[in-house]
Amino acid sequence: MKATRFYLLAALCLPLPSLAADEITFSADQMQTLGIATAALPPKQRGELAGMPAQVVIPGNQLFTVSTPLPAMVEQILVGVGDTVRKGQVLATLQSPALAEAQRGLLQASTQAQLAKENLARDEQLWKDGIISESRLRATRSQQMEANAALAERKQALKLSGMSDNAIDLLLSRNNLSSALSIASPIGGVILEKTASAGQRLDAAIPLFKVARLEPLALEIQVPLASVQNLKVGAAVSIPAFNAKGKLTAIGRSLSGSNQTILVRALIHEGAANLRPGQFVEAGIAAQGSAAAQWNLPNGALARMNKRTVIFIKTPNGFRAEAVAVVHEGAQSSVVTGTFKGNEHIAVRGVSTLKASAMGIGGMGEGE
Repeated sequence: MKATRFYLLAALCLPLPSLAADEITFSADQMQTLGIATAALPPKQRGELAGMPAQVVIPGNQLFTVSTPLPAMVEQILVGVGDTVRKGQVLATLQSPALAEAQRGLLQASTQAQLAKENLARDEQLWKDGIISESRLRATRSQQMEANAALAERKQALKLSGMSDNAIDLLLSRNNLSSALSIASPIGGVILEKTASAGQRLDAAIPLFKVARLEPLALEIQVPLASVQNLKVGAAVSIPAFNAKGKLTAIGRSLSGSNQTILVRALIHEGAANLRPGQFVEAGIAAQGSAAAQWNLPNGALARMNKRTVIFIKTPNGFRAEAVAVVHEGAQSSVVTGTFKGNEHIAVRGVSTLKASAMGIGGMGEGE
């Protein structure tokens, strides 16, 4: 507040700026005293929607939920949230009586399959010798097929419980039952969530971990309906603040009810390590059908005068107001179109002072 009063008093003590040919004259001392700063006009960009609000998300095919396959008690948790894991790495060990029961069922099915195999071999020989009928041979063969199917079913059930093929073969060869169940990671990635702790008793299909591969990452972008017509799948997408780039992968068909925007999705391949899932960012999208040159300017450089949006361009003696058209207004910056040479310097700080001078001397009234 004191600083504001100081600037106002200083402005009153300085000679009033003059306006000639729509030019506001300011000396270097006046600019310094009033806190007016300039910056070079950013390079123009053709057909780019900048400052689009977006959220970083994980692609659906890169996110896995690891659950308990059987009722069990958590014996030990081996990883924590944020840990990087390899595919097949053990995340937790459980104790499950249901696993021992499933293993016993596999051993019984294996014994029955072996017996059915021997019975079939015997009956085939008896049928060749003319001792038994063909119908009995067919019945024995059917029993052997059923026994093999039951054995395959038991093996598949144990695989779903987390046992590997090697562990199943070892069980069949040694007949050694165990209630210890190891939970392994299905992919190489990062642990995002851990929902269980040691000593906890869990039912089947209770989530234990969420594991995700964080490269590449996806982007969900909210785009105004009027701007979607110039977007095409494959267009370049950038997040300048985090030096990340990617490609547009999908354009939604329905409008969101709250803000009447279209949801478009992109995949970020370059600079994904600089982003975090759930993070809100501003993204730029290259528009394919627009040839109009555009500039991405900080919102502090824009002023509303007489229902127009203007910026103040530095001249040898001060500044002149130049009208621009706002294509998109973001939280920090806005995309505008205008007639510029490209080598201009514009006011980026102290714009309210320039606006007040232009309105008071040039007779321009404030529109909104």
